[in-house]
Amino acid sequence: MPDATWKPRLIALDVDGTLLDPDTQTISAAVRTSVRRAVDAGAEVIVATGRSMLGALPVLADLGLTRGVALCSNGAVVLDAATGEAVSVETFEPAPVVAELARRVPGSILAVERLGEGNLVTAPFGPDELHGPQHVGTIEDVTAGPVPRLVANWVGHEPAEVVAAMRGAVLPGATFTLDHYEPWVTVVPQDVTKGAALEKLRAELGVPAAETFAAGDGDNDVQMLEWAAHGVAMGQGPAVVHAAADEVTAPVAEDGLATALDRWFR
Repeated sequence: MPDATWKPRLIALDVDGTLLDPDTQTISAAVRTSVRRAVDAGAEVIVATGRSMLGALPVLADLGLTRGVALCSNGAVVLDAATGEAVSVETFEPAPVVAELARRVPGSILAVERLGEGNLVTAPFGPDELHGPQHVGTIEDVTAGPVPRLVANWVGHEPAEVVAAMRGAVLPGATFTLDHYEPWVTVVPQDVTKGAALEKLRAELGVPAAETFAAGDGDNDVQMLEWAAHGVAMGQGPAVVHAAADEVTAPVAEDGLATALDRWFR
C-alpha cells in the first residue's frame, strides 16, 4: 500500500457495485462526499463503466462531474463530461459474434447500443437492466451494422453457467467480459478494456503511471485494477477481482470506496 505521502492524480471509478449500490440504486452521501473531496483537491476523477452513455450521464450529474471525460461501454465510448456528447467511439461487427454466442449461450436475448438513443433488443430486458429506450427488432436488425457494445442475457441461467459456457471462447473482432450478478456476456471491440482506455487517457493528460488509482468490483474491472498503481477491489467482488487488486476494501453497501479514498482526501 502507498505510504501517507502518496496521493493519486488520476482516479478511475467503476459505477455499479463501486460508486452505486445495486440494491438501492443510489450513491451514498459518504461516497459522493469522498469523490467531491478528491475533485476539489485537484485529482482527475474518471468514471469508467460498462454502462452506455445514457446510463453514465445521471451518475456524472449525481457526482457533480462537469469536466474531463467518462469512459462508457467498458471504454468503447469516451464521453465529454461537460457536454454529454461522445468524443470517440470504437465499434465492431456483431454478426460473427452473435453466431458464436448462439452456439455457446443459445436462446440469449440480445441488446446492441444505439449511441445516445438507447438499445436495439431482440426481446425486452428488465426495466432496470438497460438504460434508455428499448427498441425491439430481429436478429437481422441487431447484426445490421457496427456497434460499440452488445449484451447477451442468458435468461433463466445462473452467472456460473455463463462462465462455464464461455470458457475458452474467442469472439471474432471483439472482447467480452462476464457479470457476477447477472447471466450476461458484455461484448465490445477487440482489445477495448477500461484499462487500455485509461492508459491512453493517462498519457494524454501527462499523469505519471505511479500516480494512478482505480476501484471496481467486476470482471470488466480486472484490467483497470491491474493498470492502476493502486487498485482497490470492492469487498463483495469475486475472487478473480480481489486477486487483481492491491487492496480489498469494504463492500459497496458499507461505503468501501469512501473508506479507500478518505485515506488520501480528508
